[in-house]
Amino acid sequence: MSKSGTPSPTGVARLISIEYACHNMSGLWYNMQAPEYEQKASKSIIHPFSVKGYGGLTINPYQGCQHRCAYCYATYEWSPEFYDRIYAKSNAPEVLERELASWKGSRINPVMVSSATDAYQPAELRYGLTRRCIQVLQKYNVPYYVFTKSAVIERDLELHAGYSQNCFIVWSVTTCNEGIRRIVEPGTPPAARIFEAIEKFASAGVACGVNVDPIMPLVTDSDDELGAVVDACKNARVRYVFGAMLRLRTDIWDRMKSVLALLGVENGAEQYKTIYGFEEPLSGSYVACDKDYGKQVTCRLGDMVRARGMSSGFPEHVGPREIDRSCTGQKSILNYVAV
Repeated sequence: MSKSGTPSPTGVARLISIEYACHNMSGLWYNMQAPEYEQKASKSIIHPFSVKGYGGLTINPYQGCQHRCAYCYATYEWSPEFYDRIYAKSNAPEVLERELASWKGSRINPVMVSSATDAYQPAELRYGLTRRCIQVLQKYNVPYYVFTKSAVIERDLELHAGYSQNCFIVWSVTTCNEGIRRIVEPGTPPAARIFEAIEKFASAGVACGVNVDPIMPLVTDSDDELGAVVDACKNARVRYVFGAMLRLRTDIWDRMKSVLALLGVENGAEQYKTIYGFEEPLSGSYVACDKDYGKQVTCRLGDMVRARGMSSGFPEHVGPREIDRSCTGQKSILNYVAV
């Protein structure tokens, strides 16, 4: 049964729908082969980052991502091999150190790790670039947020726990429904495994958050879907939970049409056109869902979060900091603060 209450395709019609969807997934995101790894040098690593009115800094030790999320915003035309070829920026820690040592000004904003990849995807087990970059950030007293969908970050638990006053670890969790996860984000670990990792971090005193993003209309926006994620957050001692609605773009829409077909959402594509207010072909720019629709969903999520005693905002302890260049022989205000 679809979300609209009408029967989903069955029998031959269902098989045809799935075959069509799988055919259209070719070359997009649903490929069970392991990606190829390649190393390359990077000229710079710290970049300005802005989203939803927030301006800050970001580093991306890798290009490409093995998690294969159908809704991924980082799959632009300039990165056609995003899912299938992972580039490790082999000199990222060294470049990061050079940039921090010569940073203009005495203060630095929090650094987001990462904005266009997952810094703790499986490639990190081979190259360890994220760990080394984190060590450099800590060396210079730089505050940071980590955004990940991975449990690989458990390996660096002690590293982050020793810097808990200056960091915030956020896991992106879209669903606790395994049937949905296997189709929408087949390269990610099950939600239960992610929450195991979260609980370890929370027990170690690290501020943990969950970002329910994107919330997909007709797929993960029901009370049952959202409630399952929020309940799991509460059980894992998460303190901060927030989320946002899915945005569409031409390539994302191509993948989402296949997702809707595979999940058996009756008239899913047509319902999306109504919810997002567009007709095909979709333009290259982002398209947001109807404001009232989106507000209703995010307000329900916020109500659930607050009802369980959690916050729907960011923690206040991670903010701009005085950069510490004492390791380079330079003096900063930190050198004059009594220990």
